[in-house]
Order: sequence, then structure tokens, then C-alpha cells
Amino acid sequence: MIKADLHIHTCYSPDSRAKIPDIIKRCLKIGLGCIAITDHNTIKGALEAKEEAPFLVIVGEEIRTREGEIIGYFLQEEIPPGLSPEETARLIKEQGGLVCIPHPFDSIRRSSALKFEALCRIIDQVDIIEAFNARTFFPWDRKRALKLAEERNLPVSAGSDAHHPSEIGRMWMELPPFENSPRNFLEALRRGRARGEKLMVLEFLGVLARRAIALARRC
Repeated sequence: MIKADLHIHTCYSPDSRAKIPDIIKRCLKIGLGCIAITDHNTIKGALEAKEEAPFLVIVGEEIRTREGEIIGYFLQEEIPPGLSPEETARLIKEQGGLVCIPHPFDSIRRSSALKFEALCRIIDQVDIIEAFNARTFFPWDRKRALKLAEERNLPVSAGSDAHHPSEIGRMWMELPPFENSPRNFLEALRRGRARGEKLMVLEFLGVLARRAIALARRC
């Protein structure tokens, strides 16, 4: 089986200072065999990690649409932010990628989670529901995501949503070995199991403090 953390940010995200070598070192230390780099509105970090990592790296992007965030997996080209959810999903599909909805129904991150009305409009284009995110605290939020995935017969994913190397592996998927393609990845997700723990409150406050410092240093 392969351990896969499917939601990681690098220093190419404005709210993260995680350098690629440090991410790779952390992944090797905890035995991850697959990761998805999902920086905000860019694939530069994912492409760099794919070149340097000795394990499988899925090129992803967490794209800020006009109505919340959508993740694209297996991307070849960067997708600009600020588009409609429909246009964003279409651009992901046009390059053979997969549409994933990150942290849906998150009570804390309502401003970034995709609005429910928008999710309903694009649900037929959705391939994956991220039901397990280490930064989603409330169990009822996860239950809603799991219920949606079950109702739509969609596979679920898990990820740490790490913005610092120490957070990597907080949540991950246990997957059977798969060839590096969207179709095989989806099949592996359907046979996989989510593992890990959410961030504790004090740790999350530390994460927020580090993000504030990182943003301040970029100004």
C-alpha cells in the first residue's frame, strides 16, 4: 500500500514558506509514497517538486474561483483564479485533469470553501470530494462531505492541507499501488482508506501565527 497526502502547499503559495527540499525530506521521513502539491493559483511548486522528488508527485492547483476554491489534479497548465466555477472545472477537464472539491461545508473556512449553490451547479463535473482535511475541525462537516460523496458515488480524498513541513502527513490516504494517470488514481481512491488526525486547536493557532508572519514578510 502507498501513503498519499493529497493536499500540500509550498512556498509558492502566498501563505506558506515550506521549501521543496524540506517537504521532500519530511515525506521521506514519514514514509509517504505519493503527494499532491496544490498551491494557491499556481502549479510552479508542483512542477518543481515533481522534478526533484524520488516519489510520485501529482501536479495540482487550488484555484480560487469567484465562488470558492476548487482543486485540479493532473494539470499540465496553470489555471487562472477569478473565473466562474463552471469555467474552472471546464479548463481542468480540457487538459485531462480531475476536479476535486476541497474542504466542502467547512464551518470555519466558509469564505474559501466552494459555495453550496456553485457545488450543485458543477456536481456532474466533480470527480473527487475531499472529505478528510486535517484543518476541518467539526465532525459534522466531514459527515456532510461523506454523505455527498456517497449520494453521488464519488471517491473521497484525504490531505493535511499542510502549509508547513511539520504538518505533512496529518491526514493521508492508504492506497493500492497505481500507475500515474487520472483514471488509475481514481480507481485507487475508491479502494483506499483515509488515515490520520486533525490538527489540535493549539497547533492550529500556531499555524495561523506562522501564516501571519509569512504574509507580513512578503509585504
